[in-house]
Amino acid sequence: MIRHRPSGSGHPYQPSIDQRLPVVPLAGEPVNVGVAAAASVTAVRCEWDGGTFDLAREGAATGPTAGAEGHLATAAARRGRGVRWAADSPPLPADRAVRYRFVATDGTRTRRTRWFEASAASWSPAGGTLTTHGTSRIIDGTESWLTGPGGVHRVRFAIRLAEGERVVGFGERFDRLDQRGHALDATVFEQYKGQGAAGRTYLPMPFAHVLGGDGWALHVDTAERTWFDAGDRLWVEADVQDDRLDVRFFDGSPGEILHAWLGLVGRPETLPDWVFRLWASGNEWNTQRRVAAETALHQEHDVPVGVVVIEAWSDESTFVAFRDARYEVHEDGHPHRLADFTFPPHGAWPDPKGMVDELHRAGIRVLLWQIPLAKMRPPPAGQARADAQTMVREGFGVREGEGRPYRNRGWWFPQALMPDFTDPKARDWWLAKRRYLVEEVGIDGFKTDGGEHAWGDDLCYADGSRGVSGNNRYPVHYAAAYGELLRSCGKAPVTFSRAGFTGSQAHGVFWAGDEDSTWEAMRCSLRAGLTAAACGILYWGWDLAGFSGPVPDAELYLRATAVSAFLPIMQYHSEYNHHRTPSRDRTPWNIAAQTGDERVLPVFRRYARLRERLVPYLAEQAARAVETGWPLLRSVCLTDPSDPLAWSHPFEYRLGDDLLVAPVVEPGALTRAAYLPPGRWLDLRTGEAVDGGREVVVPAPLEEIPIWCRYETRERHRSLLAGD
Repeated sequence: MIRHRPSGSGHPYQPSIDQRLPVVPLAGEPVNVGVAAAASVTAVRCEWDGGTFDLAREGAATGPTAGAEGHLATAAARRGRGVRWAADSPPLPADRAVRYRFVATDGTRTRRTRWFEASAASWSPAGGTLTTHGTSRIIDGTESWLTGPGGVHRVRFAIRLAEGERVVGFGERFDRLDQRGHALDATVFEQYKGQGAAGRTYLPMPFAHVLGGDGWALHVDTAERTWFDAGDRLWVEADVQDDRLDVRFFDGSPGEILHAWLGLVGRPETLPDWVFRLWASGNEWNTQRRVAAETALHQEHDVPVGVVVIEAWSDESTFVAFRDARYEVHEDGHPHRLADFTFPPHGAWPDPKGMVDELHRAGIRVLLWQIPLAKMRPPPAGQARADAQTMVREGFGVREGEGRPYRNRGWWFPQALMPDFTDPKARDWWLAKRRYLVEEVGIDGFKTDGGEHAWGDDLCYADGSRGVSGNNRYPVHYAAAYGELLRSCGKAPVTFSRAGFTGSQAHGVFWAGDEDSTWEAMRCSLRAGLTAAACGILYWGWDLAGFSGPVPDAELYLRATAVSAFLPIMQYHSEYNHHRTPSRDRTPWNIAAQTGDERVLPVFRRYARLRERLVPYLAEQAARAVETGWPLLRSVCLTDPSDPLAWSHPFEYRLGDDLLVAPVVEPGALTRAAYLPPGRWLDLRTGEAVDGGREVVVPAPLEEIPIWCRYETRERHRSLLAGD
């Protein structure tokens, strides 16, 4: 076995052992070429431009060819192994392509790869067209294009930043609010936990506000990969297609800028009031009996709940049929209806429609989990096999450059087929198989998980997109497709996603993705929400106190509960733990039982009831956000960017026009230093009126969260915390 892929697996952050570095070589410089070979291989040479050179073995068999990044490290470890052989080539000429291939031997047999080409490129002031819209701030003389025999590859340029200006945005960012002094990129990626430390995100955008000066913003109008370095200047680098790039500049307040920008990329729409109630879920709620038991416990403990998200409902093969359901396989892949299924009375889901009807009678809405993949490992059987064959036969999947169906290169459901939602026929076929869940079972939405599985610059989409631009847009098309299904069935387009890109603002609800139950993860998630909101994401939440690992202690759980009650979406969730004891559910009763802290249930109940009273305000303010562009969740740095005090409180925010929230994000804190913006404010806990434009220090006992309202709205909000 010997394999070379010039661009590797497509992992955006970790090179494969079988690729060349850099992918686009520079003229006059060598390129490092690598292959993955079987452990039995004893020698590898490269036939290069009429000559040859030997590759060196770089060690014993290593891990998977794209590293162990991704959702499941154990899945990564099971991927095909190989030994890396590599060497530096001779310097590349500037005026022509070089042909090369590899020859390997194990002492008895010789294997050759096909021929590859490498074209060198050089940076020069000309090469493509950089078009600006609005008041350009690009510094003259900084524009440079990476070009070669293969065409234009990339452009870079610098933008003026004044002293004291801060840079906020770039989609959902876990590491920091202000990116001044830091470098980052914008590419959709599934970073399983630790997003803040890794600097990677599910939901990037090449859009940012520049605050603290005149107030402006920029959008690099592309779905290609972009890089930003906000030092003394803001350096921008972008991959390009078609030899051009557009950059848009906006002037005004953040709300005015967002209103204008969302008019170009897609505005959020008003969703029903029920999305603002408490959402509840757990990955071990994998039977109808368990769902009924947990919803009954909400009623028993007087904890109001508005939405149940059921993740582990399907056979996890078709993602269409309830586990244990019996039905005839449709060999041609056409959809089933509810009457086609028989549900064993003692199975996991004996009566799905009856369950949903019962939840509806209790005032609870239901979402079901989805993944945009057709599993291929282990080899599919039954309907999953028929569906996979249909996808291949009809060409319904994303394709690789050579025309073959793309097979998922990530670690979650590896080798799975991926539907192409830019193909109307593929989209309609995929959605039709799920229609009965909405029309007949009666569900109210979908958790559109896992939109990050498109890797590689060689992928092809039906709408003509190629590579990273199609990959980054994939989660946008995914959520939009499911929203279209819901809307066609007379339902609101409530999707619940973690991945997205520019344009995702128009498509449903988002959460911050997978994280452990730690204080640092809580801080990272709050940053993610504030930065996502600064880019126009309206409906956003997180897995309250984290979803993974040991359960949080009572202090973290209650601090997270308090802040979640004052976020656009309040929801808790927990990962699958194989039903081991003690349970890792994030329900308040389980946290109370695991921690032994008698405060957990009454405090959680208090905030869940408060949340119910907050729903009309949130619905009204969300409608205003749709109309005005100002997000529902607003960092004080966004609303008061010229006040240095605001930047000292990066976790503090406004919730709509009226409320100011200062969450406690450090363990052991019993007081909170908070920034009050200019104006007069009413402390909703004490009834004290105070003047803003300054910092205050207030008590913050575990049962409370510091919160104020604008003084002129005091009659409306004075009772918000009453009766708890």
